[in-house]
Amino acid sequence: MKFVAFERARQGTGASRRLRNAGKVPGIVYGGEGEPQLIELDHNALWQALKKEVFHSSVLDMELAGKSSQVLLRNVQFHPVRQQVLHVDFQRVSARQKIHVKIPLHYSGEEESPAVKLGKSLVNHILNEIEVSCLPADLPEAINVDLSKLERGVTLTLKDIQLPKGVEAVLHGHLAEDTVLISVVAPATEEPAAEDADAAAAPAAAPAAASEKKK
Repeated sequence: MKFVAFERARQGTGASRRLRNAGKVPGIVYGGEGEPQLIELDHNALWQALKKEVFHSSVLDMELAGKSSQVLLRNVQFHPVRQQVLHVDFQRVSARQKIHVKIPLHYSGEEESPAVKLGKSLVNHILNEIEVSCLPADLPEAINVDLSKLERGVTLTLKDIQLPKGVEAVLHGHLAEDTVLISVVAPATEEPAAEDADAAAAPAAAPAAASEKKK
């Protein structure tokens, strides 16, 4: 995905405020072999781009001063009340250096799975993204996970899914190979079995019989 940025000469609170009043967003590009560089972007164009998942999880082509470079979106600051972007950070990437990026998990096929179609179970999405490590050329926009073979009462963990070639999960903190991505549970409103219903009715019948004897 491509976007256009412009060089920014001034920095500071006052300069940033004037930019925002003019419909621009101050930002910075850092990393790689170059020095950190101040940039500005059109607010409306950036706002629309931020609505797209791919803008957050893929390598972007940034055009700046007539040159194109590859960057990753690293941080966005929003106004606490208004729909306004206050600042944005990008990181330059090298084709020969691995990057760490959070990638969305796209689940599909659960409605056709035995767990849902036959077992009427509920499928809980525990994680919707994971952090991966790979070269920029190998970075996928998302990781597709097929749930069409899910069975009732099972869990799907990180080690159960197939990652694209050249992509590795970054295991740290809460993320491990046995981290649960999907859990399948029976619905809470499931009706009790017939024998359970009969057993529940028996105690209620006993007081009625005792009352008839007294009469």
